Amino acid sequence: MDMRFSVVTIFPDMIEAFKKFGVVAQAIAEGIIEVNVYNLRDFTTDKHRVVDDYPFGGGPGMVMKAEPFFRFYDFYLKEFGKPYVVLTSPQGRIFDNEKAMELSQKKDVVIFCGRYEGIDERVMDIVDEEISIGDYVLTGGELAAMVIVDATSRFVPGVVDEESVKRESFMKDLLDHPVYTRPRNVRGKSVPEVLLSGDHERIEVWRRKESMKKTILKRPDLFLKKESFDRIDKLSIIELFRELIKSAQ
Repeated sequence: MDMRFSVVTIFPDMIEAFKKFGVVAQAIAEGIIEVNVYNLRDFTTDKHRVVDDYPFGGGPGMVMKAEPFFRFYDFYLKEFGKPYVVLTSPQGRIFDNEKAMELSQKKDVVIFCGRYEGIDERVMDIVDEEISIGDYVLTGGELAAMVIVDATSRFVPGVVDEESVKRESFMKDLLDHPVYTRPRNVRGKSVPEVLLSGDHERIEVWRRKESMKKTILKRPDLFLKKESFDRIDKLSIIELFRELIKSAQ
């Protein structure tokens, strides 16, 4: 096992279902990653297994109690040692490709799924980092936890093909190029001839050019982050300018 994820939630069935599909399920079956799910209610001490209470000072909604999280943490320390603890929170750093790569180096990541109006602030004593998957409100942190596990696991060696990871969106601060498959013609629309040429460099230049075009149009902020340009990048820029000049004539 190369990496362990442990998700702490009051809705464990959501995470259990996620574990059964796709790349994550395959990586678990092959023993490359481990995804454990813990029901926070198992770490309560009352007969009703209550995990929330009214906020001090008044106000709407409920707040998740601190003690169940601390009890879970004490258990985990004895069982596995110190993990890297993430709290899903709209107040956290926005989750991106760079953060996924960074988390993949941690080896043992615990994710606390927030709910209701939030978690008792005292839990922050055992949280290493708050992470948000976007500037919007979810009803709970389970969906965010799934996104974090899915994206992070792709950087664990052996989970996906290394070349695929290198070519994916954002790895070169560019969006993906268009992709095509059989048949060659679909409803009068044909595959670009360059992809049928067998000329690997021409194909790579075309793909990079299309990636640049898509990134400039859809995510110029990503393109502006790009600090280095290799030979293929430069050839692609030349082709892009030629295409622009031709279309303007």
